[in-house]
Amino acid sequence: MNIVLINLLPHREARRKMRREAFYAGVGASLVAGAVVLGLGFTVLSAMIDHQQNRNDFLTREIGKLDVQIKDIAHLRRDIDALRARQKAVEDLQSDRNLPVYLFDDLTTDTPTGVQISGVRQNGTSVLIQGTALSQERVADLLRNLASGKGWLEKPELIEIRSVSQRIGGSDPQNVSEFQLRVSLKKPGAAKAASAASAH
Repeated sequence: MNIVLINLLPHREARRKMRREAFYAGVGASLVAGAVVLGLGFTVLSAMIDHQQNRNDFLTREIGKLDVQIKDIAHLRRDIDALRARQKAVEDLQSDRNLPVYLFDDLTTDTPTGVQISGVRQNGTSVLIQGTALSQERVADLLRNLASGKGWLEKPELIEIRSVSQRIGGSDPQNVSEFQLRVSLKKPGAAKAASAASAH
């Protein structure tokens, strides 16, 4: 005898249930996967932010060190400038100390025969010279020699010249020219440049 089995359960309802369960399982898996991805993303971003923050902290420290070094360099530059100013002051004093020597050396060289210097007065770079000459032509020769610019003296200016009677060496009085002139002393740098140019 053959028995026929008939499924009285609603097969459509069973299929819907299976589909629903599959859908919920898929949604659950998607949520889990999304959470994992979000967790990984958050972890990676946190690691990147920490790394960048460490780099920023490192750069901040290095910038602080550089700021200190820059301040030290600025102090050193000020010290160097102060030392250079002192050195220049010492060199100027040294050069100014030698100016009277240069002055008398040039006067000895530039004074022609027949001219006698009786007084020299220096005020800074201005020098007042007084003397007598056998003639006005000798005074003109002195002015030309001083104006040549070869030594330390320049810009001679005749202030006064007059004829006076004077006894020279026990002889009868004779007319001589008393003169007064002003001349300028060159600064050491300018005098060295002028002497170097005249040497070439």
